[in-house]
Amino acid sequence: MRTEPATIPVNTDPLVIRSLEFVGGLATIGGWRPELDLPEIAFAGRSNVGKSSLLNKVLKRRSFARVSKTPGRTREINFFKVNDAFLLADLPGYGYARVSKERSADWGPLIDSYLRGTKDLRGVVQLLDVRHDPTDDDRQMLDFLADVGVPVMFVATKIDKISRLAVDKRIRDLAIILQVDEDHIIPFSAQTGAGRDDLAEAIAGLLATERAA
Repeated sequence: MRTEPATIPVNTDPLVIRSLEFVGGLATIGGWRPELDLPEIAFAGRSNVGKSSLLNKVLKRRSFARVSKTPGRTREINFFKVNDAFLLADLPGYGYARVSKERSADWGPLIDSYLRGTKDLRGVVQLLDVRHDPTDDDRQMLDFLADVGVPVMFVATKIDKISRLAVDKRIRDLAIILQVDEDHIIPFSAQTGAGRDDLAEAIAGLLATERAA
């Protein structure tokens, strides 16, 4: 009887997380920020869009990004060093109604300064709730990104909240609104993990590019 050789499982994860370290937070324009000469990927989205849950799923950590029951609490741009190879920048959530106007007004200039002043920024992962059209705050953020000219990957979160047919329709609708191809929008669920590897692959692709001068 011939015995077939045992097969060795191949790790197909496009973004294997070997190390993860919190570096610090940028709280004010011109304030402290890491100077590590590493490429950066930023994550942006309105408050309660599911950014913390998404980051936990992408990086395969249960409590990497604390999932708060009080949206709008984070006021800093938090930096994490991943695999000693790149920085992940977690931008403050925007658009939460209960956040004071003064605090909300502070975030816009901080985010704008970060986007314009980070020479090693490879791209921004912009989160949108699949169930809703972009809000006025989302559109302001998109205007920031378009003006800066940084590559953007869109992620439609919370797809587990609606049916598969509804997801397909919403992705088509969002593509029309955003004026992008549908393959530029990644459907994602932090509950089921759907879209995790697609997003990880997109991040790896952004890291492999050089930002235009």
